[in-house]
This record gives sequence, structure tokens and C-alpha cells, in this order.
Amino acid sequence: MRKRFYRVASISLILSTILTWLWPPAGWLLALVAGIVMLGLYDIFQTRHTILRNYPLWGHWRWIMEWLRPMIYQYFIESDTNGVPVNRMFRSVVYQRAKGVLDTVPLGTKMDTYRSGYEWMDHSLTALDAKDLELDPRIIIGGPDCKQPYSASILNISAMSFGALSKHAILALNGGAKIGGFAHNTGEGGLSPYHLEPGGDLIWQIGTGYFGCRDEQGGFSEQGFAEKASLDNIKMIEIKLSQGAKPGHGGILPAIKNTLEIAEIRGVQPNTQVNSPPTHSAFSTPLEMMQFIQLLREHSGGKPIGFKLCIGRKSEFIALCKAMLKTGIKPDFITVDGGEGGTGAAPLEYTNSVGTPLREGLAFVVDCLIGFDLKKDIRVIASGRIFSGFHMVRLLAQGADLCNSARGMMMALGCIQSLECNKNTCPTGVATQDPALYEGMNVADKRQRVENLHKLTVESVVELIAAAGLTSPDQLKRCDIQRRVSSDRVRSYDEIYPSLEPGCLLQEPYPEPFNKLLQRAHAEHF
Repeated sequence: MRKRFYRVASISLILSTILTWLWPPAGWLLALVAGIVMLGLYDIFQTRHTILRNYPLWGHWRWIMEWLRPMIYQYFIESDTNGVPVNRMFRSVVYQRAKGVLDTVPLGTKMDTYRSGYEWMDHSLTALDAKDLELDPRIIIGGPDCKQPYSASILNISAMSFGALSKHAILALNGGAKIGGFAHNTGEGGLSPYHLEPGGDLIWQIGTGYFGCRDEQGGFSEQGFAEKASLDNIKMIEIKLSQGAKPGHGGILPAIKNTLEIAEIRGVQPNTQVNSPPTHSAFSTPLEMMQFIQLLREHSGGKPIGFKLCIGRKSEFIALCKAMLKTGIKPDFITVDGGEGGTGAAPLEYTNSVGTPLREGLAFVVDCLIGFDLKKDIRVIASGRIFSGFHMVRLLAQGADLCNSARGMMMALGCIQSLECNKNTCPTGVATQDPALYEGMNVADKRQRVENLHKLTVESVVELIAAAGLTSPDQLKRCDIQRRVSSDRVRSYDEIYPSLEPGCLLQEPYPEPFNKLLQRAHAEHF
């Protein structure tokens, strides 16, 4: 190819030179040919890409096609049900509900109801009229030691930081939460003016970097925490132990997103990649963590305190339960994130292969709390791939009290799944700090779409509950959800995830799956 390039380049230069000599206006053609020849020569003599050295000029098509590939696949090849990370069917229902337009589908389901993994809910012959039920169910979060319990919606905005998202995205999310009366989790990036300005309810997340309550050494600042925790907007505080997309890794803010404003809010150096530590420095054992929960409760005036985690080593969660019993200090809520959770930036291995998926992790957490007789005082929040009412119903049936959604809310803002979150080039202005991109987002329009999505999704949950002949989400049980496990076999959730009897983990004999886990778990260490 290189010899052929030399021949074609020489002939083209000679012919364009002759043409220019005969007809001077053709000089533009000579300039164009010369530029192309120079690019080809650069391809031959550069040393980084073998394809370009062997196929000068033509080799560039590889990069062009790589750039076009995801767009061609999403718009022209993928079906309504096979797209990833979020398929077109669920993207469409989010867009439709956010816009308040027709969200029904014609001619029946596009899902293969006989494939392994297909799930459905049992309906009742004594179905109720959803209009007779509470269309905005609320859950009170706050245990015996909580002085300021919070009445939460069953659907809230999951943790996404300012930094990962643009200021316009944060303003729209919190504005939607304000209109709809639901909560907005700040993410571990700390409180920003854009979280506070609209006046929506906030769940302040405190991660391992302690952004927003950080001392000069990067540790936890009691004074900094107390100053912010007293704000009226902050309704709950969440300690982030891990997140589903990269458990055991810590958050990542790419340098290109770490602007001067974000660095000032977080207390870090601007224009540098910010990696949160994988673990907390404020505590190192389950017992110390319970004392930290008590400290936050005291400095916040008794607001609900909880923690978020993706289940990994199961004995470590049991150790936390043992620490709760030993100290008498309990969180008011626990957020369970699934290994399928989304993020703006994570190593491939963590995204694909670390962390327990949500349904298995949620069932384990709920069962542990029931087994240790703790569930009556602790609310459980489920977070991970929630786009429809059925997604919520199956989690509520497993024992969750309420749900959080992140990517669904991003799509309500206009996210088109361009997969540019980690490059600062999000074309819709959602996950970027480039003013040229995020200033195109109309905050007033998007906040209404966030509220629309929340309202219509919650209403769809109520309709499903009514179809089952139930009157409230807490009446859902694992036996209400069915899963096809093979072409000729169906099992209900209570068969796949057998429930425990209250208090059964407090004394022997223990249920068989928990024997070894209880032996390994100690309140004194993880």
C-alpha cells in the first residue's frame, strides 16, 4: 500500500501541477492534493499506528467507523429490547413520561415471555381501582433515636454529584424534586449552591473523601459537617461505603471535569483527577462505624442517618448487624446498590465483575435485618436500573421500602445514552462541565420533566398494586413476583429468595446458609 501511495501521490501532484500551469484557478486543487499527500506521508512516518503506516490515508477510516459505530448501532441496528446499558424500550418510556406524552404500546409485548429470566407480577381477580388508592405513597424514615423523621416518596433521585453532572442538571433535578415533593441525593461530591438554590429536599451523601465536611488533611471535619447538616434543605444524611458500579474503588472525578468551582466546593486542587479513597478514615471497624452514625445524628440535630453499600463479602454486613445489636445504635435507613449500577467513570473490571447484583444483595440485606429483628426500625432503599413501575414493584416485593433512580432521572433531563459521561463531551449537557454544552439545557423545562417522570412512574406502581388487589406497597410479598428459570419451569421470588423468620439469627440453630457467615462475622472488625 505504501508503494501504491507513492505512485498515486506522485501522479496526482504532477497532474495537478500541470493543470494549475495551464489554468491558474486550479491552484486550489493543487493545494488540496498537496495537503492530502502530506497527511499520507505523516501516516507513513509516524510510529504509533501500524494500520496508518501500512495503509496511509485509508487507515483513517478505521477510526471514523469506530466513532460512528455506537451511533449506527443505537439508531439503526439495536432492537427495542437488546440495547445496553439501557434498552430502547425503557429509554422510550422514560422519555414519554418525562414529556407527558402517550406512553402506551400497541399490539402487545415485545419481550420473549418464554425465555429464561422473564419476570412478571401476579394480578388478582379482585383487582382494585387505582383511583381509590393513595397515588403518592409515603414512607416515614426515622428509627427510635431519630428526632426529625422524614416522610419520603417511594421513588427518589439517586446519588449523582455536581462534577459528574453539570450545574444545569443539578438545578433541574432539585427543581423537579421541589415540585414533586421527593428527595434528591447529592452524591459524594458535596453540597453545591445548585443543590440548595431550588429548595428541594436533599439527602446529603458523605463519601470517603468527605467533600463538604473535609479538613485540611482530607479527613472528616465535625465542625464542617455540623454547619451544613443544620440546613433545612437537608432531610437525611447518607454515609457512602461503596457504590454498585465500582465497589471497593472509590469515586473518580476526571481532571477535565474538575473545574475551579468544583475544586473549591470539594476542597481539592483544580484540573486534577480526584480519586476518593476506597475506605473511610473516620472509622475502621463495625463498632466504630456505629459510633460515627451516632456522632452524625447528634451533630445534625437528630436527622435520619443511614448508609449506602453494594454487598460484597456477606459476613461483613452481618458484622454491621452484630455491631448494631452490641451498641444499640442503628441507622435509620440502608441504601442497597446493585453491581449493575451506573456511574460516570469506572474501570471496566469493576463495572463488569465486582459487586453483588441488586436483587441478590437486596434480598440478603432484608433477610439479615429480619433475622436480627432490626427491620422494624430500619428502612431499606433499593437503587439500580429502575426505569418503570414494574422495576419498583419487584424490589418492593423483595422487602425494599422505597427506591432510588439515577439513570432514569438523567434520561428525563435529556440523556440520549451517548456514553460520553467520562469525556466531558456529553452532547445533551447533562454530564459535562463545558458551558458550551450545558448552557443549551433549559432548566425550567427539564425540572418539569423530572417531576413528570416521578409522578407517572409512582402512579404506575400504584396501578400495579391495585391490579394485585392490594392497597399499599408494603403489602407486596415475594410470592407476588414470578420468574421463568427454564423453558418449562417457573419459580416465585419467595422460592428463589426464601424469607427468614424474625429473630432467627439471634440464637441457634441458625438457618443453614447463615451458619458459616455468622461464624466469620465479628462486630470488632470487618
